[in-house]
Parts: sequence; structure tokens; C-alpha cells
Amino acid sequence: MGWIDYGDYQDNKEEVERQIAARRERGDIFEAVQAPKGNKLATSFWGQAWQRHLEGYADYESRLPRGRSYLRQGKVYNLEIGAGEVTAEVVGSAIYDVIIKIKPLTAPHWQEIKGKCAGQVSTLLDLLSGKLGDGVLKVITDRETGLFPAPKEIKINCNCPDSAGLCKHAAAVLYGVGLKFDADPGLFFKLRAVNPEELLSLAADAVGKEPVAGSAAVISDDDIAGLFGIDMGEIPPNLDHL
Repeated sequence: MGWIDYGDYQDNKEEVERQIAARRERGDIFEAVQAPKGNKLATSFWGQAWQRHLEGYADYESRLPRGRSYLRQGKVYNLEIGAGEVTAEVVGSAIYDVIIKIKPLTAPHWQEIKGKCAGQVSTLLDLLSGKLGDGVLKVITDRETGLFPAPKEIKINCNCPDSAGLCKHAAAVLYGVGLKFDADPGLFFKLRAVNPEELLSLAADAVGKEPVAGSAAVISDDDIAGLFGIDMGEIPPNLDHL
């Protein structure tokens, strides 16, 4: 890594701040994603599961910590989630546009998941809050056949000069997506372009089946850690300053 001239850095920072101020004066929305204080970024089942799923891929391992630091510093703005797409702006030495395309679940894949979950999801509230039994959890978090996208299903575009497949700006946005799921877990299903209520319709058809053990249990950090085979404890030291 080469030395960074402090004067150039300060000039860039001041120019970016001027651009942000000018946009706000024009009435443009320029809203930062607010990361919570403390060691954990996401707090909900869907937010934590999203972040831990991505952290499990070696292709992302070296870039995600820097992105986490960017998110904590309030550098991710205007993060929006649509069907199969995430957009945001990230402040670095300039204001960069990030577009992340997520391949929607195929109809056969979604049908398979619905079949495996039939009769195991009681209400939409249970689904969105993570009050799910072990059977459903294993289905939706399975790394190969679950609801979460694999790297090959994620297409990242950032107009920064970094040629890496996952730059720090896009990594920050990916972490920010988990925070959006905390506020509205329904966005997860919107991103994957499926209707979560379809899991409930199959549950109604399965009335009379024996209840699934643990179906009403609240998902704890330990439960998520067990599913992903990782430690849900503190963020490793000396990462957020990078």
C-alpha cells in the first residue's frame, strides 16, 4: 500500500462535503444508514442471518471488514432495496454509486422451499420475527439450497477505481442491507422477489399435522451461530479502524 498524501486526502474530503451540501441545498435526499452502537451491526434474525451468510464465503472474507468500517462511519447513503436489486451511494474519496443485482429465486427453487416448509410456519409475524422451528430454519439457511443468495447470484457494480470483485463500498452496502432487514424484514423477501405469505398458505393446507418441535421459539444468537457454524460474539478487534 502506498503512502497517502494528507493534503490530497483533505482536499478530496472537503470536495465531497461540498457536493453533499450542494445536493441537500437542492432538496436532494442524502440520508445516511445509521449503524447501531456496540459490537453487533444487525440485531434481528433476518439481518444477522444475511450478514453471517455473506461472511461465510471466502471470496468476500478480505473485503467485508473494511465495508463494515465504512458503514459504521456513516458513509452509506440512500440505500434502497427493490426486487432483485440494491442501490446506494457511498462516500469515500468521492461519492460512488453502488448497484447490486441479486438473482431472484427461480420458481422451482421457491416451490421446493415451500414444500419443505409446509405446515411449519404459523403466521407471517412468526416468519418475519424469526420465531421458527429448527426444520424451517435449516431449510431457509441452507447454504446451497436455502433462501440466501450465493456469490454467483450476486452481481456488483460500483463506479470506484477498485477493480476487485467486491470493493469496500459495495461491502459496506451489503452490510447495510442487513440493517434494513432489521427495520423491515419483509424487504428480504422483496429482494428475493418472492411472496412470504405463500409459506403460510401451505401451512393452512397442512392443518392437522403434528406441530413442529420448537416452532414458537424465538431465535437467539446461539441458534443462529449453530446454524451457520460461526461465533456470534464480538466483532474481531482492530477491524473497524481499517
